[in-house]
Amino acid sequence: MNERTYDVIVYGATGFTGRLVAEYMAETYPGGDVKWAIAGRSRDRLEALRGELNLSAPPDIVLADAAAPETLAAMAASTRVVLTTVGPYQLYGAPLVEACVAAGADYVDLCGEPGWIADMIARFDAPARASGARIVFSCGFDSIPFDLGVLFLQHTAIRRFGAPCPRVRGRVRKMQGGFSGGTAASLLATLEASVRDPSLMKRLADPFLLAPGFRGPPQPAEGGAVHDPVVSSWTAPFIMATINTKNVHRTNALLGNLYGQDFVYDERMMTGDGPKGKQRAMAAARQESVQTALLALAPTRALIRRFVLPKPGQGPSKEQRENGFYDVLFAGETASGDRLRVSVSGRKDPGYGSTSRMIAEAAMCLARDVDRASTRGGVWTPGAALGSRLIGRLEASAGLTFQVEDPV
Repeated sequence: MNERTYDVIVYGATGFTGRLVAEYMAETYPGGDVKWAIAGRSRDRLEALRGELNLSAPPDIVLADAAAPETLAAMAASTRVVLTTVGPYQLYGAPLVEACVAAGADYVDLCGEPGWIADMIARFDAPARASGARIVFSCGFDSIPFDLGVLFLQHTAIRRFGAPCPRVRGRVRKMQGGFSGGTAASLLATLEASVRDPSLMKRLADPFLLAPGFRGPPQPAEGGAVHDPVVSSWTAPFIMATINTKNVHRTNALLGNLYGQDFVYDERMMTGDGPKGKQRAMAAARQESVQTALLALAPTRALIRRFVLPKPGQGPSKEQRENGFYDVLFAGETASGDRLRVSVSGRKDPGYGSTSRMIAEAAMCLARDVDRASTRGGVWTPGAALGSRLIGRLEASAGLTFQVEDPV
């Protein structure tokens, strides 16, 4: 890559999540050794944000607008990595991906929209390989803790047992703090896209949607209340499993089926053992079913957009973000019966506080740690592109912990 003016540009910096990313960059990389900038449509709002960051060497301002492709092209040409928080990506993301591919610039986002990601793989993977651009989707709570959690488990299993685990369970043990408004807006946009194109729902039901050319074994059903004896708990559906499981399967495919061609993976929420755990699981499953039915109705989506989704610039308070956390268990078993458990935990709420740190470190990892000889251009996942290098950054700076637990 030719010399670029910036290591990272934070695009959408004046939005709620973008502002948190900018604050994290200012706190973690305040010196001049990392050259970064903030970008968006409004110079006045960017100037106000730069003043609030209160840095002796404040970031530059870059004006860019999804409605003006020439500004996206100029931004992409000036930086090693574009970090974008501007979603839903299926509405606003493709022109920026195209600009980064054309400029050979790397790209990270927070996308949890599998239909759109599949379209971007089909459209841009080959051109990105040619230009050298590394396009890395889903660099927030969806899907870094899950994608890297499975990778961490598999690397540990291979070291310990000499073989990966063809069966892995992802189980959310604890979580405090809601999903981001961007995640909810993306879900609504996906539902509305499926109304326009009914074939989309069939595509979204395919666990290997993001691994074109590969077909693995049947995967567990995601619905209902299910008792899982491996983790000694009743379990309920996990809303983000739809995107996370697809990214995990893509990582396996990109790594040459490191987890095996017979790899089986699912994600669920743990609700506890015994009668109370069963009641909680059944209640959560019913709620998920009712919500899905209601979201299929246009009037419901309109009401959510008007009264539920955060308005631009809005989100949880600092206290709510600071008090949030999550803890995810991964239980694996090798073909010979060896069992292994690892966990990924994070401080701060998953949808904003932790997500803003994860995407910032993903961008820094691309800019500083992963050379193009080891990770060529193309459309990647966090696990396949960044792997253990990103785990190291997340543990050192972003409040995440990857831990091996006692075998099951």
